[in-house]
Amino acid sequence: MPRQLLALALCLPAGLALAQESEDGFDTGGKLLLTGGVSQVEGAAGGGLTPWAVIGGYGTRDQVGASAFYTRVDVDDYALDSYGVLVGLYDRVEFSVSRQKFDTQAIGGALGLGNGFTFTQDTYGVKVRVAGDAVLEQDSWLPQIAVGAQYKKNDQPGVLAFVGARDDSGVDYYLSATKLYLDKSLLLNGTVRLTRANQFGILGFGGDRNDDYEAQFEGSVAWLLNRHLAIGGEYRMKPDNLGIAEENDAWDVFIAWAPAKHVSLTVAYVDLGNIVIADNQRGVYASLQVGF
Repeated sequence: MPRQLLALALCLPAGLALAQESEDGFDTGGKLLLTGGVSQVEGAAGGGLTPWAVIGGYGTRDQVGASAFYTRVDVDDYALDSYGVLVGLYDRVEFSVSRQKFDTQAIGGALGLGNGFTFTQDTYGVKVRVAGDAVLEQDSWLPQIAVGAQYKKNDQPGVLAFVGARDDSGVDYYLSATKLYLDKSLLLNGTVRLTRANQFGILGFGGDRNDDYEAQFEGSVAWLLNRHLAIGGEYRMKPDNLGIAEENDAWDVFIAWAPAKHVSLTVAYVDLGNIVIADNQRGVYASLQVGF
């Protein structure tokens, strides 16, 4: 990832951005508050765990939107930091770039890697809305539909090969459908992901058990309590490719708060299941995002 992008992702605080239309030459921020989603851990707009069909930022069909985020996940034996930026073009195309840093803490020492051994992964994403409009087409049964891809590259090929992973890079492909019921303040999302990733790619791609792409389901539900506050939950299935340890599905329950038009904070209780030799990895997820 270019150093300038990393610096930008770190310097911008991080949260959810939905502004109002500007009256100068650069038109931005015409979407409704909280309808652009937050930042998914790999950088796409959506929930914390799974992408939605929405295009990130608050730009409408005639506008450009963008956001930057920082996310921290602390579970019993590990920690994950993720940060990045995205740009949404005319509510049609989204480009994102992010970095995930996975700290093994004391487990790294138990595995012979050293306490605090860190895996770093860069993720480059693209998403295209192909049908529907989650906000404007309230009288239609058709959800907003988008297709996307995420290219991921890990910095520890030697360690990944040792644990049984076949590759240190890979591409996830996904199809998302998002339906927003404004009269019920309810959002539903379903995503099908084709992937070979182990633990989101942190432990590489493919393995001694399986090296083929598998379809995994991801789902989200969110309820807007008011225009500034939403609660909900997510579930993300994951493949089980490595013989060294069983991999479990992940889920969370979250609350997202947008106190101002350019900022949001998401806090969640997350369960990542077993990660290598540590079972029941549960803890807190917090994400701050800014944008327009």
